[in-house]
Amino acid sequence: MKDVMLFITSWCPHCRKARVYIDQLCQEHPEYKSVPIRIIDEEKEKAFADTFDYYRVPTFYVGGKKVHEGVPSLEAVRHVFELAME
Repeated sequence: MKDVMLFITSWCPHCRKARVYIDQLCQEHPEYKSVPIRIIDEEKEKAFADTFDYYRVPTFYVGGKKVHEGVPSLEAVRHVFELAME
């Protein structure tokens, strides 16, 4: 199983939507709850966030590799979980 990092900002509506999708998918697929997800607020952890190559939030990394950037969909977040479970 791979770690997931989700880069967000507190004011971003798409970031809030990504978190809703995470919660929804964890309810539908209890096995997803075992996936370690670190949520990084780029404003609070700027030095750490600056070490990653992305432009838009939300951005998902799985196992250190960027797998989704920008407006999320339920399917995109499901794909993040599937990659993490490999």
